[in-house]
Amino acid sequence: MPHRPVRLAQTNGVFAMNGKTGRIAVLGANGRLGREAVKAFHEAGWQVRAVTRKGNGTFPPGVEQAAADASNEAQLIAATHGADFIFNGLNPLYPTWQRDVMVLAKNVIAAAHANDAVHLFPGNVYNYGTTLPSVLSEETPERPDHKKARLRVEAERYFAEAADQFDAQTIVIRAGDFFGGEGRGSWFDLIITSPLKRGKATYPGPRNLVHAWAYLPDFARAFVSIAENARGLSKFERFNFGGHNITGDELVAALEAATGQKLKVSGFPWPLLRLGGIFYPMWREVAEMSYLWREPHAMNGERLETVTGPLHHTPLVQAFRQSLQNLDLPVAAEPRHPQAIPSMAS
Repeated sequence: MPHRPVRLAQTNGVFAMNGKTGRIAVLGANGRLGREAVKAFHEAGWQVRAVTRKGNGTFPPGVEQAAADASNEAQLIAATHGADFIFNGLNPLYPTWQRDVMVLAKNVIAAAHANDAVHLFPGNVYNYGTTLPSVLSEETPERPDHKKARLRVEAERYFAEAADQFDAQTIVIRAGDFFGGEGRGSWFDLIITSPLKRGKATYPGPRNLVHAWAYLPDFARAFVSIAENARGLSKFERFNFGGHNITGDELVAALEAATGQKLKVSGFPWPLLRLGGIFYPMWREVAEMSYLWREPHAMNGERLETVTGPLHHTPLVQAFRQSLQNLDLPVAAEPRHPQAIPSMAS
């Protein structure tokens, strides 16, 4: 594919500093990943515009704010005007994916094309389907055998087509399950650590299997690094973020080190969730993803770091401690025997 250089923003006649920073519009800036992206790009010296539905939120001083309904193409184009990059932090609820995913994908590409901006997209492991192999790389075949996987594949296929047809560049970084950052909405906080104050934890699958995790502050910084190194990349690129690839036993051991207490661990009532899915659409949608806890999978992030250089992977116990503090959950004064819990970043 032909290469497409990154365009630099110009403000008051001065181009962005040293060709590595510029203007970025963060969509879904009030969301969990969106907030981390705003923070990461702002701390790296970028001019950041936080785009939310109502144009309000609590962001660092100097962050510009804009309002847009992402389902409205014209509003999204206007809200991202002048951006060099668009970070796509839009994430509709599972029950509305069929209606919203492709609408949002097409509107974001329209905004990127209209503003000559590079589109940054956080991907996930759904594309690989229910028979995903134990190690996932950029060369792993996609087998979209469920509806959420098919929608993700369709969206990324559209991004690739837009890159060729409209010269709208997209860079995808795929990651495992999220944890950390502010707010709630992941397996880590809603299920695994929810009973922590009672000295308990819940684990949704066999504890001897590897599961891929992404600490959101590290994941957001990875997008900063790829944006700073985007010059010379192809018009459509996909990378994997290594993050933390750990078994359930390793996760529990790290939680115990972070909290300073021995935890009683129980399983997750999948049959009850499936039964409840008859009446609650969200339960049904979540139950469809249970295979991710039965199939061991790790993310190979080596190719990403050949472009960005070594990325920062917060040690696991430290990442858990910060995540628990954000959730107002108890942590130990100091981690117990942190050397016994490997980082498992890859």
